Amino acid sequence: MKFDRITFNPKIMGGQACLRGTRVPVSVILSQVAAGMTSKEILEGFPDLEVRDVQQSVEYAAWLAKDAVLAP
Repeated sequence: MKFDRITFNPKIMGGQACLRGTRVPVSVILSQVAAGMTSKEILEGFPDLEVRDVQQSVEYAAWLAKDAVLAP
């Protein structure tokens, strides 16, 4: 899967997954989605982002959750 809006830069937010080179971590967007905020509400707080940024954040989280974890 290609995540062209998710960037990693050690000089930006300590290398956290961010959106398009901004200082907006994917984790912040996901927390807002988890709290029940709509894309429109999230974008009101981050006017430099686009709907596709929110969508790709969720897709990225779903992709990460696919990893298998072996129980002890």
